[in-house]
Amino acid sequence: MKKEIRELRGALLDLTGVLNRPQPDAALIEAAGVDLDRALFPLLARIDRLGPIGIVELAELVGRDHTTVSRQITKLESLGLIARTPSPQDGRIRAAVVTEQGRAMTAALDAARQKIMEKMLGDWEKEDVRTLARLLRRVADDALDWVKTL
Repeated sequence: MKKEIRELRGALLDLTGVLNRPQPDAALIEAAGVDLDRALFPLLARIDRLGPIGIVELAELVGRDHTTVSRQITKLESLGLIARTPSPQDGRIRAAVVTEQGRAMTAALDAARQKIMEKMLGDWEKEDVRTLARLLRRVADDALDWVKTL
């Protein structure tokens, strides 16, 4: 199993490298036809999917310092893409939620992402894509569980 894990690790490093490059984010933003700083859209997407969400939790999810995320949240709020409300779990904490304007932007980004992925995986069998999605979700869930133990 050492060889298989080494191959998996290599594939994950390659994929992470692609995802961390600025060009794919810029291409996605351009394909979506939106005007948004590429550093902000991962935050907006997570707030849309997970909100209401606190700044500290969001910072942990994106692997950034909470002070940086706080500044970026302020920027998203000034653009009218998110709003801050009292957290449902703890009213002392202000959680970020996406606005209708923000939801429209994430819908455009999602549609562009869908087209890019369909083009990228266009010659794959549907069952292979299903299997990849299932197994990748399993790896991601196990990784999230492992991080919680640290």
